[in-house]
Amino acid sequence: MNKCKSLNGSTLKRMFINAANTLDNNRDIIDSLNVFPVPDGDTGTNMSLTMLSAVQELGHLKHEDIGQVTEAIANGSLMGARGNSGVILSQLFRGFAAKLKGCKSLDTTAFTDALAEGVDTAYKAVMKPTEGTILTVARETANRAKEICRETEDFEEFLEEILKQSTATLEKTPQMLKVLAQAGVVDAGGKGFVYILLGFLKTIKGEEIELNGQNRLQPVGDTIPSQQDEEKELEFPYCTEFIIKRPTRTAEQLKKALLGIGDSTLVVGDQNIIKVHIHTNKPNRVLEEGLKLGQLSKIKIDNMSEQHRTTIENEIEQKEFGIIGVAMGDGFSDLFRDLGVDEVIEGGQTMNPSTQDIIKAINALGAKNIFILPNNSNVILAANQASELTEKKVFVVPSKSMPQGISAMIAFNVMRTAQENFEDMVKALETVKTGQITYAVRNSVFDGIEMNEGDIIGIAEGRINNKGEDVDKVAFELVSSLADETSDVITIFYGQQVTDDQANAFARRLQEEMQDCEVEVHYGGQPVYYYVISIE
Repeated sequence: MNKCKSLNGSTLKRMFINAANTLDNNRDIIDSLNVFPVPDGDTGTNMSLTMLSAVQELGHLKHEDIGQVTEAIANGSLMGARGNSGVILSQLFRGFAAKLKGCKSLDTTAFTDALAEGVDTAYKAVMKPTEGTILTVARETANRAKEICRETEDFEEFLEEILKQSTATLEKTPQMLKVLAQAGVVDAGGKGFVYILLGFLKTIKGEEIELNGQNRLQPVGDTIPSQQDEEKELEFPYCTEFIIKRPTRTAEQLKKALLGIGDSTLVVGDQNIIKVHIHTNKPNRVLEEGLKLGQLSKIKIDNMSEQHRTTIENEIEQKEFGIIGVAMGDGFSDLFRDLGVDEVIEGGQTMNPSTQDIIKAINALGAKNIFILPNNSNVILAANQASELTEKKVFVVPSKSMPQGISAMIAFNVMRTAQENFEDMVKALETVKTGQITYAVRNSVFDGIEMNEGDIIGIAEGRINNKGEDVDKVAFELVSSLADETSDVITIFYGQQVTDDQANAFARRLQEEMQDCEVEVHYGGQPVYYYVISIE
């Protein structure tokens, strides 16, 4: 049997393609390893889409030497990275490529050095590395590679041994990370890393891996067009916005006064400042109502019928601030836009936008200072990565939920500096608690709660709080556990699976039981989650 002692660029290219196809063919298995038994596991999806974006870059190569292949993989994965697992994977490839720059051929020692560099780069990219994740699996694999490369020059034997190590480390991840042990699963990102090595090995063995399905790399993170992009006659064409300083009445009183004057109405604030947004055909009437409460400032009236958006940066008038928000659900998207978000990226739970999606939104804004609201803990790393790949001044507000993002937007004030706004928005994240209602996709025991497939689950601040069989009952128990004597406002955002009548009935029950709080209900339109609940 001929031994493979050296890789050229063509072979390495096939290895990455086989790895991408192996990963994609098994993405559902990886998704099912989600720690929480809820229907939004997306680690396999994120890693696969990141990998497929990487190999797409290989099609642009004019030459196939080692350095160019790895650089293409690094660049493609960097821009296509989705979710925390995808960003970490892109950093592994980034370090791997950096070590092999200008390399024409690759032996097991050079492969080991590149793998170790990739691990170091990935660890440095994560602020607080957690053991028992893909980082651990990759590190232990690299350590084993250092031993094996001294013993063999044969890539088949080398890859078989480091694959054994990665698999063994993966099986130990529940012992390293309590949440994995509770859920009874191994780390999903580590599992994806094992599939990548398996794809490498099969290439050396002469196998070619075909995709089980069609290439599923789709532009899922496109920015959502706003109403002014629609070529139709608008009933309320004037987008009217202003601020009232030191109002003499409450935001709720002004909101009632504006009923019937327009739509997309949003009136938020406190005793110090109220922000008003409304689409109307009588902007003068809206201003008159506002003047009854106090002095107006930052008045802006736009005729939406005449606006034409552009993505060419030099055609956009430079302004002081630009805001990008990630949202899942058309109701949430409209709400963020009404609050002043300039670019809404579709994504969040179930489908994380890529680094490229975020950069595209950044480039669409001709603003001096750009704020990004990830609104999901699994999007923050990609947002940070995007901010580092642009010369623009970008502030990533680490919002982990859409209610947190809304709270941050309410704190935003165009009269303050960019740094002051960033600090205010980050501080505002602490003022809101987030609850979510969804269902279990498998039998599991977590945080001492035994769940069966199909059970309704209440999640409080990222932790499973309670379960049951009735959506509204579980939601009520969840709110009861989150609300306390300091809570003033409870906002219910209902999803695709909940009717208007059901949401309003639930809101009425909450209001009856919690009379010290103001209860509001809005259509969020989010998938998977019956309710997303904000408590302030």
